[in-house]
Amino acid sequence: MSRPCIALITDPTSTEGCADYLARAVELLTGTSPVRVDARHFATGGSGRGVPAGDRLRLQVPQEGLDLVPDVIVLYEIPPHRRRALAGFQRLLEHHDVVTLGTGVAAWRIATRKDLTVDRFRRDDIAHMETVVLSRPGVAEAAAAFDKLGRDTWARPVVGTGGDDTFHLTTDGELERATAFYAERGTDWLLSRDAGNITADGRRHQFRVFVLGGRVLHAREHLQSEPDTPCNTCRGAVPVPIAPADLHPRLARLAVAATASMGLPFAGVDLAVENGGVVFEVNVQPAFVDGELPTVAVPYIEAHLNAWAAGRGFRPDTALPA
Repeated sequence: MSRPCIALITDPTSTEGCADYLARAVELLTGTSPVRVDARHFATGGSGRGVPAGDRLRLQVPQEGLDLVPDVIVLYEIPPHRRRALAGFQRLLEHHDVVTLGTGVAAWRIATRKDLTVDRFRRDDIAHMETVVLSRPGVAEAAAAFDKLGRDTWARPVVGTGGDDTFHLTTDGELERATAFYAERGTDWLLSRDAGNITADGRRHQFRVFVLGGRVLHAREHLQSEPDTPCNTCRGAVPVPIAPADLHPRLARLAVAATASMGLPFAGVDLAVENGGVVFEVNVQPAFVDGELPTVAVPYIEAHLNAWAAGRGFRPDTALPA
């Protein structure tokens, strides 16, 4: 079988570094490098275009000299605030039955907008901490939500990444400052009851579970020595890898269910074991850390190659080929 032409389409404004992991995975599996493409060319208003090439799709970016008919497209590392602008491109890929895991406009939107995520969790009975969505609330509305949630809460923007603009609130003063912070930015936000996910030695902890095609690929525990700081590795949390077989079965089932609830074929699910197991969020394109090239990046690329080898594209509601 000939080597496939793989286009790796990412946004270079991201600092997560996922593109390098994925490019290396392509090299390991195919013996050749992917063609790297700036996703911004195919966002709304971009100069890139997709045109029919027989029964396939040709990607063109004239000013970059790009003229490519890929066998596989890997669409990844798109910052949350830039995803909506790629909806038209995703629909184009879907229309042309391109081999990719990157279609699914509705799934991306639901997982990216955390207010929609909470609505979907409620619909599908996915366990999560009680949450109130706030849109430019007045002082009384914010205070009522704070009281309802037990006055030990986390505030976060509806669209965000890496724990940015996320605050642990336990006092009226903290609530007032957070309310003003989001108001100044015109940002809708969520207030959620604290999960009590603190270890015996006082560290905040949660789990990141990678799900692909209805099964757990890999997991890690995050340990944050600053319990009032988001439990993200980019905010100082220490990742501890966990083999899928060693993950608590309740967390594994919950991660798979949460991914399916979003309509995603692949995701990184953040959750805690406390309160019987609760999901915090579902990440459309979770970042990788050291050691996750073989455990996450390679299987993710391999799924694309399996779909290509099977001679058909992939849809979010379709089982991955074996």
